[in-house]
Amino acid sequence: MLKMTLAELEAIRLECLSLVNQRSFVSAAVAVVPIPGLDVGADVAIMTRMIDLINQKFQLTAQDVGRLDPKTQQRILVIVSSLGSTLIGKYLSKELIVLALKRVGVRMASKQAAKFVPLLGSAIAAGLSYGAMRWLGNAHIEDCYQVLKRAIEEQERIVDVQ
Repeated sequence: MLKMTLAELEAIRLECLSLVNQRSFVSAAVAVVPIPGLDVGADVAIMTRMIDLINQKFQLTAQDVGRLDPKTQQRILVIVSSLGSTLIGKYLSKELIVLALKRVGVRMASKQAAKFVPLLGSAIAAGLSYGAMRWLGNAHIEDCYQVLKRAIEEQERIVDVQ
């Protein structure tokens, strides 16, 4: 059984949006360094930590989901699969993070190409890095939010029926 209200869920969502903004700025700062490839490793590390923190805040890590009662666990996993999320309730691996980064592959490739343009290239790379990291983070927050919102609403309907 989930022990979270919609108001608490919204507070977690806002906290995570702030976290994504901070991590996106860090990604942009690393992208300013005019060494091609340096920022890709940093982006993987930043994204891995950011996704893990978001999952922790929403209580959707693999361990959290595993501790739920079987019915709630099944409900959560069905909602996760219906959203097509690959990062909720799973152990994060570099492969999963790289897969997520591939979702914004054009931006990432553009970011690397921009590094070869003197002066302006670093600024372009930073902007693309910020945008890609923010888009991925915000999409994950929205997925986590929708999963729990649906689960809470279903749980409330079940309690109302009883």
